[in-house]
Amino acid sequence: MTTQTLAHRGSAASIVPSRTLVTALRADAAVSGAAALLQLLASGSVAAITGLGAPLLLGSGAFLVAYVALLLVLAAARSVWRPLLWLVIGGNTAWAMGCLVLAETMALPWLGIAYLVAQAAAVLALAAWQALGLRRSAAAQ
Repeated sequence: MTTQTLAHRGSAASIVPSRTLVTALRADAAVSGAAALLQLLASGSVAAITGLGAPLLLGSGAFLVAYVALLLVLAAARSVWRPLLWLVIGGNTAWAMGCLVLAETMALPWLGIAYLVAQAAAVLALAAWQALGLRRSAAAQ
């Protein structure tokens, strides 16, 4: 497997990513990269404004760095295993739900709630865009 092909050879579950999917993956990488930089480089300030703990911001920021790398590899691949893309879409949906649970259960100032709800909305939009792009993708030969 290379960055050219992230698929099981001969697998019917492999797809050739559509332009829509590639664009959605790159957009997700850009948004996630910006969030990672913000949370890693300004965790103290973000924590003070949002009420979210700096360890949570640093941990999720570090996770996002690895996630961005995965997205960029997927966006560059000629062929991708469909279940891997569904994992990305499902992960985005789970991230959004996690943000909403934190917003509901933590005692946060309004900026903390707004930060989490904005993340949830953005991530759900990206997941929907990725699902649309996946549906538009052709089966790999």
